[in-house]
Amino acid sequence: MGIVAKTTVLLVEDEAMIRFLGTEVLEEAGYTVIEAANADEAVAILSQHSEIQLLFSDIDMPGTMDGMALARLVHEKWPGIKLLLTSGKHQVEEAAIPDHGRFLAKPWTLGQLIGKVTSALAA
Repeated sequence: MGIVAKTTVLLVEDEAMIRFLGTEVLEEAGYTVIEAANADEAVAILSQHSEIQLLFSDIDMPGTMDGMALARLVHEKWPGIKLLLTSGKHQVEEAAIPDHGRFLAKPWTLGQLIGKVTSALAA
């Protein structure tokens, strides 16, 4: 029996309940999810996990970088990783996100999240 390679998503969200919900939704849809609570944690994870194919990050986070700065860094250092940003405070034009990234406004629904992840990965 062959092993099907799963798509790996790095979910970066400082609010634990939202991170948990996002992880549940994505795992139920068949994705492998690695969680990070902030951008610094995300960068450390990215340095160790070459299998990550999508960054799904909140824009508004405490720490040295917000999600937009993280997206720019990921685009520079790991250009093969697709980008999906989310925020409940800001409405971001997708053109402002590097590398044809996507934006998903909070609060998102399960269907919206899966739809945006699918379109980001196909970009």
